[in-house]
Amino acid sequence: MGGLKLQLGMKAVKEEREHGYCTSSRGALACTVNSEIGAVLSVMRRNVRWGGHYTSGDDHLEHSLIQSLKDLRKQIFSWKYQWNTINPVIYLQPFLDVIISDETGAPITGAALSSVYKILSLDVINLDTANAEDAMHVVVDAVTTCRFEVTDPASEEVVLMKILQVLLACMRSKAAFLLSNQHVCTIVNTCFHVVHQAGAKGELLQRIARHTMHELIRCIFSHLPNIDSCEQPLANGSAGKQEFDAIVSQGSKQLDNGNNSAEGGGQPPFGITSPKYVENMTSENAIATVNDKNNSSSDLLLMTKPYGVPCMMEIFQFLCSLLNINEHIGTGSRSSTIAFDEDVPLFALGLINSAIELGGPSISRHPKLLALIQDELFRNLMQFGLSMSPLILSLVCSVVLNLYHHLRTELKLHLEAFFSCVILRLAQSKSGASYQQQEVAMEALVDFCRQKTFMVEVYANLDCDISCSNLFEDLANLLSKSAFPVNSPLSAMHILALDGLISVIQGMAERLDNESPISEQVLVDFEEYTPFWTVKCENSADPSQWVPFARRRKYIKKRLTTGVDHFNRDPKKGLEFLQGTHLLPEKLDPQSVACFFRYTPGLDKNLVGDFLGNHDEFSVQVLHEFAGTFDFQDMSLDTALRLFLETFRLPGESQKIQRVLEAFSERYYEQSSHILVNKDAALLLSYSVILLNTDQHNVQVKKKMTEEDFIRNNRHINGGSDLPREFLSELYHSICKNEIRTFPGQGIGFPEMTLSLWVDLMCKAKRTSPYIVCDSRPFLDRDMFAIMSGPTIAAISVVFDHAEHEDVLQNCVDGFLAVAKISACHHLDDVLDDLVVSLCKFTTLLDPSAIEEAVFAFGEDEKARMATITVFAIANSYGNYIRSGWRNIVDCILRLHKIGLLPTFLNSDVTDDSELALEPGKPVTTSISASEVPSMGTTQKSFGLMGRFSQLLSLETEEPKSQPTELELQVHQHALQTIQKCHIDSIFTESQFLHADSLLQLARALIGAVRRPQKGNTYPEDEDAAIFSLELLIAITLNNRDRILLLWQSVYEHICSIVQSTVMPCALVEKAVFGLLRICQRLLPYKESLADELLRSLQLVLKLDARVADAYCENITQEVMCLVKANATHIRSHMGWRTITSLLSITARHPEASEAGFEALVFIMSDGVHLSPANYVLCVDAARQFAESRVGQADRSLCALDLMEGSVACLARWSRETKEAVGEEAATKVSQDIGEMWLRLVQGLRKVCLDQREEIRNHSLLSLQRCLMGVDGVFLPHDLWLECFDLVIFSMLEELLEIAQGHSPKDYRNMERTLVLAMKLLSKVFLQSLPDLSQLTAFRKLWLGVLSHMEKYMKAKIRGKRTEKLQELIPELLKNTLFVLRTRGVLVQKSVLGGESLWESTWLHVNNIAPSLQSEVFPEQVSEQLQQEQRIIVGSPESDLEGIKT
Repeated sequence: MGGLKLQLGMKAVKEEREHGYCTSSRGALACTVNSEIGAVLSVMRRNVRWGGHYTSGDDHLEHSLIQSLKDLRKQIFSWKYQWNTINPVIYLQPFLDVIISDETGAPITGAALSSVYKILSLDVINLDTANAEDAMHVVVDAVTTCRFEVTDPASEEVVLMKILQVLLACMRSKAAFLLSNQHVCTIVNTCFHVVHQAGAKGELLQRIARHTMHELIRCIFSHLPNIDSCEQPLANGSAGKQEFDAIVSQGSKQLDNGNNSAEGGGQPPFGITSPKYVENMTSENAIATVNDKNNSSSDLLLMTKPYGVPCMMEIFQFLCSLLNINEHIGTGSRSSTIAFDEDVPLFALGLINSAIELGGPSISRHPKLLALIQDELFRNLMQFGLSMSPLILSLVCSVVLNLYHHLRTELKLHLEAFFSCVILRLAQSKSGASYQQQEVAMEALVDFCRQKTFMVEVYANLDCDISCSNLFEDLANLLSKSAFPVNSPLSAMHILALDGLISVIQGMAERLDNESPISEQVLVDFEEYTPFWTVKCENSADPSQWVPFARRRKYIKKRLTTGVDHFNRDPKKGLEFLQGTHLLPEKLDPQSVACFFRYTPGLDKNLVGDFLGNHDEFSVQVLHEFAGTFDFQDMSLDTALRLFLETFRLPGESQKIQRVLEAFSERYYEQSSHILVNKDAALLLSYSVILLNTDQHNVQVKKKMTEEDFIRNNRHINGGSDLPREFLSELYHSICKNEIRTFPGQGIGFPEMTLSLWVDLMCKAKRTSPYIVCDSRPFLDRDMFAIMSGPTIAAISVVFDHAEHEDVLQNCVDGFLAVAKISACHHLDDVLDDLVVSLCKFTTLLDPSAIEEAVFAFGEDEKARMATITVFAIANSYGNYIRSGWRNIVDCILRLHKIGLLPTFLNSDVTDDSELALEPGKPVTTSISASEVPSMGTTQKSFGLMGRFSQLLSLETEEPKSQPTELELQVHQHALQTIQKCHIDSIFTESQFLHADSLLQLARALIGAVRRPQKGNTYPEDEDAAIFSLELLIAITLNNRDRILLLWQSVYEHICSIVQSTVMPCALVEKAVFGLLRICQRLLPYKESLADELLRSLQLVLKLDARVADAYCENITQEVMCLVKANATHIRSHMGWRTITSLLSITARHPEASEAGFEALVFIMSDGVHLSPANYVLCVDAARQFAESRVGQADRSLCALDLMEGSVACLARWSRETKEAVGEEAATKVSQDIGEMWLRLVQGLRKVCLDQREEIRNHSLLSLQRCLMGVDGVFLPHDLWLECFDLVIFSMLEELLEIAQGHSPKDYRNMERTLVLAMKLLSKVFLQSLPDLSQLTAFRKLWLGVLSHMEKYMKAKIRGKRTEKLQELIPELLKNTLFVLRTRGVLVQKSVLGGESLWESTWLHVNNIAPSLQSEVFPEQVSEQLQQEQRIIVGSPESDLEGIKT
């Protein structure tokens, strides 16, 4: 069999027989047939004609119809075989004879039809039934040629309905597979005939007829997926209604009534035999070889085979022809305008839609059926798409939607044309489209947008195709603009456009869930020339190939668009630009320029025409290459000429026209030479056609050329012979009917689908790149979203602003969230920022209004609350990609803080220890419950330590306010619930998860929010906002300790600006200072690399204005103490300790702060645990300042001195550890450093030795003595000792003596004791260091310095007299010293060190102090000296010599 899979059908029949109603009993079927016979006979007997007997001679005979029925009644009970072995024709024929008889009336025919229908419905006839094929053919032939006498209109309608019933039963029968193509066409033709006749009859018949037609189409085309793709349709293709009727007429007679006198009966059925169908065959169909006898005979043979593609082709062609506008002109007086405009097209479109729905993708397996859809159907859809009837437009759009769903891979350019010429034109209200048309077009567009891959495929296949329009951009712009309510209230059209826009956006957002997008975009560039029109994709089904291919083509298209702009301004510069971008070769060749003109849309066609018409050699070559790009195969001359002249404007000069037409003629003759004998004939005929076109369509030409004139003008042009008259006549009428536009429209789109454009489209469809089918992955979404994001946000925002209904507002919110998701996933930060800015405007939080009004307005405005929830949902979900948008979000937060709607967590002092203790996921309580509202808009105050202090400083007085009403409580509750849903706290508590750039922008927003002046705010309100933003800034700083380097510079500069600009105590500077201290305290343990930077920042505290510092000194010191205790081990640099000790030193003279400062110092210096070479000198100096400070009790000064004294042990320990750990050279260097520390220590003690207070002064002297003498474990260089005597001991002695002599005893009490201690210190230290210092060359100077100071003290007068204690002490100390010098051999008469000079110098000083000491210490030296003096006096020569020598 030809078409259907018979085995599959037989299997289905067998299965149905097992489960459905089956006639397994011969007796039951016989009874059924018998009852039907009886029913028909009973109806016949009612008629007088059939009630009597016919006479023939002397015999009384019954009519043959009655006799055959009675004979069948006799036989049915005598059959012994199963019914499926009996030929169905035997028991059907008597009924069929009644049906085709023209003697029977409507009731009898109706009864017979009912009987046939009942037999068919019993499934007696199936694929297993003997001779089933013939039986089905006989039934169809009989029913389609049914004749009857019309007795009344009602009876006629009944018969027609039963005819439809039987025909539909035939198609639904299990044996329907056995029907031939011819019989199926006959069934459809008969049914359509009834549909046409029903127009003049009752509405019930009309509805049943149309319903039956639909069911027939569904039955037929539902089998298309089961048809083998190898089955061939008619050789001639579809030839329209003429062919259809010819096939039908071969096997059946026309459905009619018997006497041809009933109403509507004598008139040929609409669309079946009208001569207009023959006259108005389209030119494309006329090309078919209709008269080919061999093909016709093969077609007739094919039509007799079981039905398949051939009959479907004919039926579909017939349905398409019902949409041909030209064929319906003048169809008779009965076809009114409304009937033509709506009824027939609607009916045809409904049938076509059903066929496409059931045929589905399988249509593409049958090329000729597909070609029918691509050409005739789509051309008619384009025409009816511009119909004024919204019903027709709606159904056309439904058909196109089905075609897109099933066959879009084969209809790439057709879909582009439909949207450009129909949807865009109507939706944009072009060409005077009505509002209904606009609405239907917009509804259709939205339906397409709801197809998840529609917009992606439009972008990939059209916007990324060089030769196609940017349809995606056009549709996106249309939806955006249509959603804008310009100077009008929000309408259904605006909402509809918004739905489409949001559908597209949500489709992109959903695709992000399937696969993560590729954020990095690969840059496309060309390093060498490649013909852009040859760029192809190797595999359009592989995303790894077609995605870069699409982006490459889009890049080329953008560059070409720029080149087109240059070309349209200056052709030469335009070509040079394209050469620079490697889209044209460096050296232009004719082919590349010709292809640029041919395949680049948007070119100025006047400039192209002028270029092609130029006479220079290069332009002529380009012209011929340009003509060579056209395919005129099997195309009529006027069609080819239309296509050729559509691409440029024909120049006005005759020579240019000649060159252009010569190139055209040459190309046309090469491809269509079956009529024209040479290219000259083509040229002459082309000229003649141009002249005819001008003559017929130029209004200035009054006398028009006739057909005879045109034929006469073209005599003997075909190589001396005449062209066929029919050929010229057809050409003449084509030109007269459709003008060849020599001034083609500019632009890329399809302003109007002309015949030439349609022909061009069909040609382009053959060579266009394969259709790219996109899946649910976001390959091109970033490129698409970048194009439409701006208009989309604007459109949704405008609708959100104008909308009042909750569903519309929620739809807008969904759109906002989808935009945010896409922007974030594709890292489009600027888009996300624009969205946030737009949304913040709707929150009403940025409006400068009174607090009470703001709270009430916010709680009452549902739109504002929805916008607020959306803003913070975006901030929490996609905060990583917000940049400048943080500024608006922070403004909203500050406003919420001001009007008292923030959660308690955010309104508490964030510098408290508990600010980070909020558990994730724990619900946040609001600061004021609805039942405890003291007054609307009460500004939240800070409840931290510093917050309470700043409140005490505030001079504001709050007036008592009235209790809120129930409405205010309810509104306030709404506001609180809204803010609770926002989870604002998460922005800061989870800020550690923000990307670096976003976190930095958030910090800058918090900083900038304070600096920006806000209108209508007084200074305290500004300060409150500044304090709160600073608290938030500190909170995120503490939360991001691992990324403190990112934030630190900005945070520090902000705090620095606050500190340096403040001259009076205030809450803001308080927050800044203590926030800085808290940051350092928290971060030092975690960021040792940043410890110096953190501690250096504390120098800001030292720069505080004196009044500010004094106000906060105690608390600052407490914080510093906590910092030291918590982080002493983490402070390792000298600079860090310098800052700490500087802060502690300042407190030494502050009554309230000194205690905490000294406690911190004690913590550092006690037992030397936290002392180190980095902080030793600094701590000693700080201890000195506490020792010198007279604030507090003297015990603190004494304790400070003890700390200084005890630090010597650290020096000894470090020296010992150094010797053990490092080498000798390194140890020497460290020893020098330790010596310097020791020197600084004793210098510090020296200063305290000058203190006014006796106890402190004397204690310091003792501590100094112990430090000087208790350094056995420390290696001190000799030079250091000398320096120590000079800078410490000697200078101290001098200053003490000066104080004792120059100051009143009331100021310095008991200085005598202090001088005594100082002398003892000098003696003891000198004697202890004598072993090391005596070997030095500078010892003489040191020793003389000691003697000198003893001498000064010995001679010193205090209050006018010498002190007894010094007079007694100094000689004794000197005597002991001299004995030690003698014992150690340092002081001898002829010593190595200094010789007699040291001896003599010593005694010079000693004699001034105590002359008797020499004889006591050196008695022998005294006697020897006396003898020598005697010899000198006598004048001994030896003594003179010795004197000279000495």
